[in-house]
Amino acid sequence: MSRYPTWLTDRSGTAPAEGYEDPEAARLALRRLASGVTVLTVSQGGVRHGTTASAVVTLSRDPLVLGACLRPTSKFASLVRRAGRFSVNVLSSAQNDVARRFANPGRPLGDAQFEGFDWSTDPLTGAPLLGGSLAHMACRILGWHQVGDHDMLLAEVTGGSHTVNSPMLSFAGRMHSAAVTPAASSGASPAAVPTVSVSPSEVS
Repeated sequence: MSRYPTWLTDRSGTAPAEGYEDPEAARLALRRLASGVTVLTVSQGGVRHGTTASAVVTLSRDPLVLGACLRPTSKFASLVRRAGRFSVNVLSSAQNDVARRFANPGRPLGDAQFEGFDWSTDPLTGAPLLGGSLAHMACRILGWHQVGDHDMLLAEVTGGSHTVNSPMLSFAGRMHSAAVTPAASSGASPAAVPTVSVSPSEVS
């Protein structure tokens, strides 16, 4: 027996009858949850592929486990199920063109979608690592869970690298370039705590 309600794993398109007093207000509120923007990459059977994803979250720090939400019919989902491994490229605020390329459903398949970008091969996964990214992570798939209209991929982070830069964020349905300043230590006055400055990028 599934531990999830039937409506959560049923893809018939039937929404739950209860629990949503104002569905539109709930949807708009959820869009205010800011998240980092990534490009997930995979290499399977000589085919390399990437996709822009903002629904990537840390689930555990010991062991290191992340979750990524994917459309079950996507090319990436099909390839990564067979590959068993993939890489995460955490985009910096300067990578608008990268986010746009890999979010474009009309982009070419295979290596052609990486043309014009500096990239190397992840020695742990064989997937492309995009130059200029804020961080890279090598991941090994642990499992999948069907949740509504998406699949949640669970993966162990087996390696990684990072740089010092500002992130790209997804907020209110748009991509934003963020200028992030570390907050003051506890005990500091509210005036001493810096804010995060975000501005819409050209990526819709």
